[in-house]
Amino acid sequence: MKKLHFKLHLKKPKKPDIKGTIYKIRHLKKEDIIAWRKAKKERRERILEERRNSAFAKKMKPVYMWMNRLSLLCHALLACVINLVIEAISRHSLFQAWDYMVNSPLVFLYNAFMIFATFSIVYLFRRRVFARIIVSVLWLILGVCNGYMLIKRVTPFNAQDLKVAMDAVQLINNYFDPFELIMIVVGIVAVVVWIISMWRRGGQYTGKLRRWLAVIGIGVSFGAYLIVSQIALDQRVVSNYFGNIAFAYQDYGLPYCFMASVFNTGIDEPTGYSKEEMERISNNGEITVNETSRASDDLPNIIFVQLESYFDVDEAEFFTTSEDACPNLHEMYKNYSSGYFKVPSVGAGTANTEFEVMTGMNMRFFGPGEYPFKTYLKEKTAESAATALGALGYGTHGLHNNGGNFYSRARVYNNAGYDTFTSKEFMNILQTTPNGWSKDEVLIQHMMEAMDTTEQQDFLMTISVQGHGDYPEEQVIEDPKIKVEGIENEALKNKWEYYVNQVYEMDKFAGDLVKAVEDRGEPTVIVFYGDHLPTMGLQAEDLKSRYLYNTNYVIWDNIGLEQQDKNIPAYQIMSEVFERLGIHSGTIFNYHQERKGTKNYLSDLELLQYDILYGKQYVYNGNPPITEGHMQMGVKDVTLSEIVPHLETGYSLYGENFTKSSKVYVNGEKQKSTFLNNTRIELPDTSDLQYGDIITVSQVGSSNTVFRTSNEYVYQNGQLIEKPDTGSGIEGKSWLETTKEQGD
Repeated sequence: MKKLHFKLHLKKPKKPDIKGTIYKIRHLKKEDIIAWRKAKKERRERILEERRNSAFAKKMKPVYMWMNRLSLLCHALLACVINLVIEAISRHSLFQAWDYMVNSPLVFLYNAFMIFATFSIVYLFRRRVFARIIVSVLWLILGVCNGYMLIKRVTPFNAQDLKVAMDAVQLINNYFDPFELIMIVVGIVAVVVWIISMWRRGGQYTGKLRRWLAVIGIGVSFGAYLIVSQIALDQRVVSNYFGNIAFAYQDYGLPYCFMASVFNTGIDEPTGYSKEEMERISNNGEITVNETSRASDDLPNIIFVQLESYFDVDEAEFFTTSEDACPNLHEMYKNYSSGYFKVPSVGAGTANTEFEVMTGMNMRFFGPGEYPFKTYLKEKTAESAATALGALGYGTHGLHNNGGNFYSRARVYNNAGYDTFTSKEFMNILQTTPNGWSKDEVLIQHMMEAMDTTEQQDFLMTISVQGHGDYPEEQVIEDPKIKVEGIENEALKNKWEYYVNQVYEMDKFAGDLVKAVEDRGEPTVIVFYGDHLPTMGLQAEDLKSRYLYNTNYVIWDNIGLEQQDKNIPAYQIMSEVFERLGIHSGTIFNYHQERKGTKNYLSDLELLQYDILYGKQYVYNGNPPITEGHMQMGVKDVTLSEIVPHLETGYSLYGENFTKSSKVYVNGEKQKSTFLNNTRIELPDTSDLQYGDIITVSQVGSSNTVFRTSNEYVYQNGQLIEKPDTGSGIEGKSWLETTKEQGD
């Protein structure tokens, strides 16, 4: 057989003639520039002529001509079609989208008009077909993102998701399986390829391009939209307050709600805002005082416990349970102050209830669907219950059995004046729910440890997570303690049965916490409350209270407080507890105590909130109670005792307070490690340590955020020698500050 030989001739790349180019530029003449521009124009005309004469262009020519002549009408029709499509995607049903269009025509047309206004920018370009495609694709991507998000969670896609995109990458496995990720990538590539092909094939506008008229048209379109928006708000076609962002998307449409989350944040300056008005509201600064009628050694510990998605299931009228799901809390309701707890959201919005409770501020004055944790407190300081009680000598602590970066809590609690914050990165969580959330029982140990770090009274703001959705439609608990009866739909019954059994365990946590506090023998007040109703599609008629914004609260104490049952909104609960304890501290809390129920109470509260957060802080008269945070993450340092070499490669590191979030560094370089338990970590690939190597252990959260680092340990002849005061747990310094100093 003959052998075939192929010789590949590669053409050497031509070297750029830099000297020649410089020479041409230096000797460039006016005639050369004119000739170059003429040649460019001729080349462009030639390319356009070729495209105009192509088979595709000839076929589409009458279509383009018709579209250009009736472009405004085409844009209006296209806007309606796109609006219907994105609502169908968001609602996971074309029929529901059609019902929305038919039953709420004004809302539908208002959203379509928003989309129509964005099409006005196509008149700036010659490639108008391509520009229309880009605008349409962007709107459709918004609809697809929202629809897919609503499959995985209850909160629709909004601007805050874009602000925490990096953190979301860390949680991507919680929302997408590998096949879904592959399909997403394939879909993105397909869309990009199609867009590129349409750029090449879409043709160009051949008439005279009058961009100045286009700019005027764009201004008129968006100006008309702003006018229509104000009319829509005045006529209550749409609303600028979202009690539940998921319901708002259903009622007011995706385009309006998403854009509201982008542009409408913070608190607009109220009418009448002035220094004189703030002096009147603050009674010349008297509401900024920090005082108490109790002796300092008579002040109790104050513990607030926010129970995720909790409400008393006996309030539901459409099912019954095989036994009492909340025996401990029911016993407390009988003997201590309790009632309905009015929260700012339904089905979601944990952080907003948390915000109202710990700041005393009303969410109604903020932008629709806004999370102040993400828009304000993440970057700026503000007084809270921590600053109010800290001024009276309390130790202040936050605890949450979820990630420190979740809702930016590590930054938020620092900016709200807390002394410490213990997140799941500092907890060894051994028990989780079937859908992966930490069980609440783990919180008790860390709450007691936080209180042990101080000799004085403590304030604890504890945020639980066990009751978090989504609730499975299949039966995932083999032998549930509590069985649900009265629901015929099997999937819905399974969801409620799962939820009720989580409530039962949360109730047990509440009972065990009370017992742990009683065993300490310290005067204490504990407030238990639910942050919002669970995501179960509840209707007002399903509940005894006939109100979707009600959960339940109870104020347990061992100091003999008088029982006073009443309904309380979330933003008043802290001031209510303070008043019963004779505490008058914190500007907002003092305002509630003095002005609650008086004339102009809410309008003046809006002025006060604006002044503190976005105004000139007249109320503080130049002395704000907090200007920077000092919070440490966790209350215990990781300590190292010894490091033992393996027979071949690697080491076993021994110490105390290790968790799954503990990461080992040698000379600043992260090591591959395996967490075994709170006293041992394996380093399988760490090579031979040398005399003088520095070993540290850090608690690391999502996005590789280093929350706390141990002291440095020097490796000397097989021993670990500690270098005191080299870690990041420095009293009086913010964890953010120490992290920056260490260069993380």
